[in-house]
This record gives sequence, structure tokens and C-alpha cells, in this order.
Amino acid sequence: MKQRHAKFQIGQVVRHQMFPFRGVIFDVDPEYSNTEEWWNSIPENLRPSRDQPFYHLLAENDENEYIAYVSEQNLVSDESGLPVRHAKVDAFFDPGADAGHYKPKIVHQH
Repeated sequence: MKQRHAKFQIGQVVRHQMFPFRGVIFDVDPEYSNTEEWWNSIPENLRPSRDQPFYHLLAENDENEYIAYVSEQNLVSDESGLPVRHAKVDAFFDPGADAGHYKPKIVHQH
């Protein structure tokens, strides 16, 4: 298995290249790690390679907020500088984005 390095990082604001949504990354899988059912729900002509990082996003479009799971090849950095309005942003990140990047909250182990 070849070593893959994620192009994007946790806290980074990104947008989808083909679909009108953006979000902040809260987790990264080094390669596809979702269900076969989810994989098969993607139209075959749009299915990305499984052998690349996949990102969990607190995502939003004009109407909704949701969790998205997106391949690296379909993401680009969001340079708008606008905050992500997703209701769960404060649960994962410290308040206030710095130029499109959120600082993950530190989790203390007891």
C-alpha cells in the first residue's frame, strides 16, 4: 500500500468542485472507509478512487447544514473567508475562524 498524505487538514474550510456546498473538515480517513451501500449510491461515472484521503465535513449549502463525506479529488480550498454556519462548528472548534481555518478544540483526557 502506498503512503498517502492528506492535501487538506482538520479545521480547513473547503468546497466541492462539482456540487454547490462547502464546509470545514473535522476528520480525515487515509482512504475510503464508508459502507458499500454508500459507495454504490454514487453514480458510477462520478465514483472517485477509493485509494485517496476522504474527508468528513460539517457541510452547508444555501438551504441545509449536514455531514458530508468527500474524496480529496473533489475538494478545493475555500478562499471566500466566510465563516461556516453549521450548528456543530462550536462543538469541534474554538470560536472564530482565522482566514478560512478553524482551530480544533483540545480534548482533555481524565
